[in-house]
Amino acid sequence: MVRAFILVKTAAGTAEQLLGDARAAIGVEEAHVVAGQYDLVVEAERNSVYEIMESVASGIRDLDGVTDTRSYICLE
Repeated sequence: MVRAFILVKTAAGTAEQLLGDARAAIGVEEAHVVAGQYDLVVEAERNSVYEIMESVASGIRDLDGVTDTRSYICLE
């Protein structure tokens, strides 16, 4: 299994609303609203890096109100 953390920047005032959508995405294990440069941290797990990038990262990036994402694949 491949694990990744996806940092999500949202439009002002939309983080709470997008939290539920992010948690519902296939492969998402956990998602949290955070303070800082990004608004959400999403932890995902899938069978391959391709699945992480295709189903999870792309699905989250396509949500209305998401302005930026950064994906970090775990190496351990």
